[in-house]
Amino acid sequence: MAEPVVIKSDEKKKTNWSVLLGAAFIMATSAIGPGFLTQTSVFTATYRADFAFAILASVLIDIGAQMNVWRVITMSRMRGQDIANKVFPGLGYFVAFLIVLGGLAFNIGNIAGTGMALNVLFGISPQTGAIISCVVALGIFASKEAGAAMDQIAKVLGGLMIALTTYVMFISNPPVGEAVVKSVFPSDYGKLLLPMVTLVGGTVGGYITFAGGHRLLDAGIVGTENLSEVNKSSIFGITVTAIMRVVLFLAVLGVVSGGAQLAASNPPASAFQHAAGQMGYKFFGIVLWSAAITSVVGAAYTSVSFLRSFSKTIDTYNSYVIMAFIVFSTIVFITVGQPVKVLILAGSLNGLILPVTLGSMLLAARNPKIVGDYKHPMWLFILGVAIVILESWAGVMSLEGMKKLWM
Repeated sequence: MAEPVVIKSDEKKKTNWSVLLGAAFIMATSAIGPGFLTQTSVFTATYRADFAFAILASVLIDIGAQMNVWRVITMSRMRGQDIANKVFPGLGYFVAFLIVLGGLAFNIGNIAGTGMALNVLFGISPQTGAIISCVVALGIFASKEAGAAMDQIAKVLGGLMIALTTYVMFISNPPVGEAVVKSVFPSDYGKLLLPMVTLVGGTVGGYITFAGGHRLLDAGIVGTENLSEVNKSSIFGITVTAIMRVVLFLAVLGVVSGGAQLAASNPPASAFQHAAGQMGYKFFGIVLWSAAITSVVGAAYTSVSFLRSFSKTIDTYNSYVIMAFIVFSTIVFITVGQPVKVLILAGSLNGLILPVTLGSMLLAARNPKIVGDYKHPMWLFILGVAIVILESWAGVMSLEGMKKLWM
């Protein structure tokens, strides 16, 4: 059980703020992976300016889901799987299984993304690029200060992704005014429901929303004395994800509004290339590698954190288990491939996982034996229940997609 870190001095505030930012960026960059880039590009090409409404609505839902989860984790001073086991004996093992399975599926796709990115940048094979990226990720967790290294890399690469995509957005000259209007008054609300809940699953589903919460727990930022810091970090993480989603949406919207057709084989790369030529294509390579490598780190870290409570060996050798997780993901990609199908499967799994994980957090929030004297706001609880219902429907819908993909 983590002990709270109480801020008592300017130095302590600086240290804590670095961790808070790191937790926010770990969550955000875990969400911003190859699937995020492809999904946003495809939806933008399909729904055009109307997609702005789905983005805005999903951001509000994301904040509600993440604040519920992060508050319960930090106030209870327990990891997600331990909380679930307290809610219902055995539920934590089931949640951990779902998280690790989804995290592994995503990580295979993320590793594939790093390989494809280095192929764009240097012309090497995706397999060779994946191996190089695997070595980079292993170096992060081989460090004695793995947590601090993870925080710093997430912040730097997260900022780089946003900066390069923002440049492409300005070059593509999107119809910003139309997008602003459509964010509130789309032409058809009904057709945007499924894209909206899909975005929610891809942003706070599966392991993603636990990434930052578990990072805060490991850093000792827990208890009611740190509640305001937890809230800030939670909202900031969603904000970073939203900024990246918006600038990518506008960049692609500018391209398709100008009459260009995105290549089905790689929609986001096509958008960058249409907007800024060969330089834009290279920029996409940098953005894709940054998105993929940070997602590799976030997925591995969070997935293994769900196993630490169940084994003293895993807890003791946490960094080595994370490294083994990354190596295994790389081997699967090199030998099996099919990253697109794997990413779609992972997205579907997230649609199924979020109702279970968020639902268990909401039950824990009302249990004094788990959260102690902490009082969970009723409005946040009700919002969480609404999200569980909405994402449960999305999960059922995703099952049909899984059947079509794999049968």
